[in-house]
Amino acid sequence: MGCSSSSQKQKKQSNLKIAKKETIKKEPKIVFLGDAHVGKSSIAQRYCSNTVDENYEVTIGAVYHRKQVQLQNNYQLTLHLWDTGGEERFKAMAPLYYRDADAAILVYDQTEAKTFDSINFWLQELDNKVKNEGLILGLAGNKCDKPEEEKLVSRQQAEQFAKNNNLIFFETSAITDEGISQLINTVAEEYYNKKIKPLLTQQ
Repeated sequence: MGCSSSSQKQKKQSNLKIAKKETIKKEPKIVFLGDAHVGKSSIAQRYCSNTVDENYEVTIGAVYHRKQVQLQNNYQLTLHLWDTGGEERFKAMAPLYYRDADAAILVYDQTEAKTFDSINFWLQELDNKVKNEGLILGLAGNKCDKPEEEKLVSRQQAEQFAKNNNLIFFETSAITDEGISQLINTVAEEYYNKKIKPLLTQQ
């Protein structure tokens, strides 16, 4: 009484394995957040197509990019990148795009201190509105190609902030391509290590 056959047990185990496989998400959603004019669109464009449009156009709502990336262990992910508008009039729309994000990259302009101060606002927004536990966070100190005398946020200041808030930090430039691939690929590697690798070891 209450017993089950070995074939039933094998079927149950097989179903559990299938369920585990289905939970592995190989196409993470990454959103770019930050104030207007910090270079979110340029970073996404440089990463996905290795081009940059120096003629600024306001991002209305969000722009979608898709790119396949091969990790250091040869595991492949398809990244869904969402570049959100940073102007005040579009901020109310932003949660539509980052509510179900797996990772977020916060961008500031090294020559505009107020854009760095705004990172706290975006962190609070993510904390309040993203339901995904274990959200992976990156920080891009953009426009690092600018002359040192124009920079108002030091590397040391940003590194300490990133350390305090558990952010993956790189200085970036869409003009020279510095740091962009390193930042986004590191975020992808972190996603694999936190979200995929533990599930693979269970199988």
